[in-house]
Amino acid sequence: MPSDFAAVVMAAGLGTRMKSATPKHLHPLLGRRLVDWVVAAVRPLDPDPLVVVLSPGAAGALEGVEVAVQERPLGTGDSLRSARASVGDARTLLVVSGDHPRISPGLLRQFVGEHRSSGAPASVLSFEPSDPRAYGRVIRDANGRLEAIVEDADATDEQRAIREVNSSIYVFQTAKLWPVLERIEPANAQGELYLTDAVRLLVEGGEEVVVFKAPDADEVEGVNTRAELADAAAFLRARVNKKHMLAGVTIVDPQTTWIEPDVELEPDSTIHPFTVLRGHTRVGTGAEVGPHVVADDAEIGTDARVGPFCYLRPGTKLGAGAKAGTFVEIKNSEIGAGAKIPHLSYIGDAEVGEGANIAAGNITANFPHQADRPKGKTKIGRNVRTGIHNGFEAPVEVGDDAWIAGGSYITEDVPPESLAGFPPKQITKEGYLRGKRNN
Repeated sequence: MPSDFAAVVMAAGLGTRMKSATPKHLHPLLGRRLVDWVVAAVRPLDPDPLVVVLSPGAAGALEGVEVAVQERPLGTGDSLRSARASVGDARTLLVVSGDHPRISPGLLRQFVGEHRSSGAPASVLSFEPSDPRAYGRVIRDANGRLEAIVEDADATDEQRAIREVNSSIYVFQTAKLWPVLERIEPANAQGELYLTDAVRLLVEGGEEVVVFKAPDADEVEGVNTRAELADAAAFLRARVNKKHMLAGVTIVDPQTTWIEPDVELEPDSTIHPFTVLRGHTRVGTGAEVGPHVVADDAEIGTDARVGPFCYLRPGTKLGAGAKAGTFVEIKNSEIGAGAKIPHLSYIGDAEVGEGANIAAGNITANFPHQADRPKGKTKIGRNVRTGIHNGFEAPVEVGDDAWIAGGSYITEDVPPESLAGFPPKQITKEGYLRGKRNN
């Protein structure tokens, strides 16, 4: 039985205006690539299949979608032709340009719904940007019906004065689309096969093509240059931040706070200015992050404190009430509940127990003595107190309730409740603290 609905994302263009060796659609944009944002907007509509058209050099860049390859950059019409075999027998086809990262599932769902209600063989999503730039102009007849879509390079001065433009987002009845798509020819200034000519042929054949104008032009803006890529990033940043704030997160200065879309923030967490949260970072209720903090795939527990000027690298887990303070960098480490690393320390490949206090200038030195030997791990127990300027050469373990003297380099395990250090060579006083401290 034929599928009722399929979608094609056209992302095979090289994007020469980006002036980059990287294909335009693969440029990074707030934690995703440009095309990933478009795919994420289309996926909630449940198309079967969801096809992405890519250039040969980018064919392995996407997972979880069906990929079609446009062998040569011959225009949007040829791009859609390249996807025909992948689309199969679907009756209705949504076509989205892969350089529209601002588009939302809600607008696409509304557009597809309008198309289905109209019964038209094709629908065009238009918008009126503040600057029409190089978008194709939507030409209407005296009755307001679509007459043609004229690309900027082929438009007259009178046509360029039109403010309504084509978004390059369409819905087609495939039974009407495929025959006209085979008839289009490269009779234009670019020498390309335009998908807009398929629309023109439908109109010339007596079919009414419906135009649906987007309520918010900003949501339909595309990306052709790096300047427009930066504009899109700012737009998406504002959208992501607003979503979190409406869900109960305090973002003190949204304009200086960059939060990627897969970050999770619990209500009543606070994000201070100049903070960047990346990847799958999670921030718990009551936590305060920033200012000037970068967290990448990190987990920040309830009521934890991070910053200012702190870097949490992938694999970092801060327990409830833990603190990672000024000029602290942590990588692939678990910091227990209530533990504190207040300032000027690097903690990597380590475990720090609950209630431990890591003094200024502490470093976990983790390097294999042999090329084929994996890195070791530093384990610092519960309620450990370190001195200033301590180094720990992994693999090494400091037991619960131990103390480390200032200026010491620890190369041997320290038993619980012991006092260790005393440079130049480590001396360990086992059990020295037993009975001498009240935890």
